[in-house]
Amino acid sequence: MTQKAVRKGTVPTMAAETPPAAMQPRSVWQTIALIGPAFVAGAWQFGPGNLASAVQAGSAYQYTLIWVIIVSTILMIFLTDMSVRLGIQSPVSLITSIKERLGTTMGMIAGIGVFLITLCFSVGNAVGAGLGLSLLVPGTAPVMWSLICTLFVAAILFIRSTYAVVEKVLVVMIAIMAICFVISAFVSGADWAQAASSLIPTVPSGAWILVIALVGTNFSINAAFYASYATKERKRTAEEYRTVTAVDTIPGIVAPGIMTILVIVVAAAVLGETGSQLDSFAGLAKVFEPLAGPVGGFIFALGFCGSAISSMIPNAIAGGTMLSDAFGKGASAGTTTARITSGCVLAFGLAIAMLFQGSPVQLIVLAQALTVLVAPILAIFIVYMANDRSLMKNLRNKWWQNVFGIIGVVSVCALSVRLLINVVF
Repeated sequence: MTQKAVRKGTVPTMAAETPPAAMQPRSVWQTIALIGPAFVAGAWQFGPGNLASAVQAGSAYQYTLIWVIIVSTILMIFLTDMSVRLGIQSPVSLITSIKERLGTTMGMIAGIGVFLITLCFSVGNAVGAGLGLSLLVPGTAPVMWSLICTLFVAAILFIRSTYAVVEKVLVVMIAIMAICFVISAFVSGADWAQAASSLIPTVPSGAWILVIALVGTNFSINAAFYASYATKERKRTAEEYRTVTAVDTIPGIVAPGIMTILVIVVAAAVLGETGSQLDSFAGLAKVFEPLAGPVGGFIFALGFCGSAISSMIPNAIAGGTMLSDAFGKGASAGTTTARITSGCVLAFGLAIAMLFQGSPVQLIVLAQALTVLVAPILAIFIVYMANDRSLMKNLRNKWWQNVFGIIGVVSVCALSVRLLINVVF
């Protein structure tokens, strides 16, 4: 040790010999503890809208639209990763950061944008929960179950430490659903060679609304946006970023993508001969008949209901939190404003489910498609903020991350225009 290193009145340190705590190898349990935010985003994606759209895609177009899920999943990984890094680096919430750098109006637009998307998702969640339980309990009205599930989720919102409770439940539910769909895919006798040949992008005639719905659920910009809040809630650090990416961000987004592909594969194998989109829940429920015969419908109903509730909870929490933050009332799901607004999200979904009962499956698909109208604004905010040099420092976007970010923005913009064209013409 040199004289420069040992100054008068100082004590020599062992910093050069002992690695800092952040660099020490993590135990298995410490690594597992990093799982959470991206899996919550994945649970939000994998709701009844996702299931209904995927079953319709398989039944009407067989394996043709699998490429949509693959592209959406890749883009979702990059947008979620940007949001996670924003959650790590920003000393305040994402919307507050947007306000500080782009003005209060822009921050309010971001918060209101997420809130509007959660309203669309709430419709599919309320309808899906009601349909699933009505099949599990024959002779009961779907609307009654929609009401019961909505009240149940509303009660959860008032539990202390809401996020910690919700996160653990959702991770378990995703794991259970993944096992069921993997088994179903192999039992159904799917044509895997044809599925592999469907990786070349093509859009069959009349499939645009369905494609937009699939993108709206699998490239869920609002879920990616909320990942920054979930990351900040878990107090993630820059030193944990690489591990978080490996154990949470990538698998948390890939898991629902794989499950959606499996749903399309099963639907193509079981229902593909129909060649038409299914309008009834009973038609959707036939997807599990090869797995369990007549009981397959009940298995599907249980999973459908589970996906609705698992999506309903983070959807309501995110909608309430974003709007509360936008109006400067706090960026936590535990604030009074956030809980009241979350209740409004749930109430909206229930109201639409009660008013429009004619074709519930088509209602779910349309609600999911409408989410892409607001998604471009949120995607632009995420990409822009992830490039802020003073905020992001060494976690700022690299050029290749920007390439995928721009592709994502252009994609949702193009789909928004396409949706408007389809609606108008």
